Amino acid sequence: MTRELHTLVCLKVVPKSEEVGVDRETNTLDRANARSEINPPDMNALETALALKDRFGGRVSLMSMGPPFVIPTLRVGLAMGADHAYLLSDRAFGGADTLATSLTLARAIEKLGDVDLVLCGEESSDGATAQVPPGIATWMDIPQATYAMDVDFEPGQRHLVVTREVRDGEEVLDVPLPAVVSVKVSCNEPRFMDTGRFALLDNEELVTTWTADDLGVDREHLGLAGSPTSVAGLKEAAQASGRRRELVSGTPEEEGKILYERIIEFLRGAGTRGQEAPG
Repeated sequence: MTRELHTLVCLKVVPKSEEVGVDRETNTLDRANARSEINPPDMNALETALALKDRFGGRVSLMSMGPPFVIPTLRVGLAMGADHAYLLSDRAFGGADTLATSLTLARAIEKLGDVDLVLCGEESSDGATAQVPPGIATWMDIPQATYAMDVDFEPGQRHLVVTREVRDGEEVLDVPLPAVVSVKVSCNEPRFMDTGRFALLDNEELVTTWTADDLGVDREHLGLAGSPTSVAGLKEAAQASGRRRELVSGTPEEEGKILYERIIEFLRGAGTRGQEAPG
């Protein structure tokens, strides 16, 4: 009998970018006063997982790393149809770059032990590196596919058919399981929450929290201590100057002459980078 597909979706709870500050002492993001949301590409990964569950059965787990306050956000994924959520929450995880984050997630996935497919969004809205999904696959030493537009499953052969976006079009990959796949943002339309599942959301057994001790990983490899990436300094970008607006009036011939003079004036200034403008 073929084992049911167990898909795990990595969900990152990110702050709304317009509400994020910066901690000048640690050179890290200050999210204390920012509202949270699920990283948009991760919602596409979740929809991919739920669509596979609709077609082939199995179960869908969620995994996220963050403080306890992200649990209500994870319950959105449970309301959409996921079966269980795992939160990796420990001060030792704080300040992690993509290397430490991917290691932490990989070791937690290995702790579960029966995951067939790991789905991630292509990148996070607050980092935009696209490094964590390949990092997870590398730590776990399993196949990976990136920038997936479509993921199909062959139950009998226990492999995926992944259509991925490339520069000049698309390519189709045959990917054996277990594997890690990152999906493109907007590759599908995430479903709404199922109101029939709302009664389940108060069940504390649906969310499991693990600390660094639960993962058994050397703390020197976690969080800020295990992150070789560092921010050397912060500099506030200068505000862009407003667009110059100038109205001209007159006959078409007069307007054309004025515009010509204004263009020549510009070219003789900074626009020419020191070159002589035509007379």
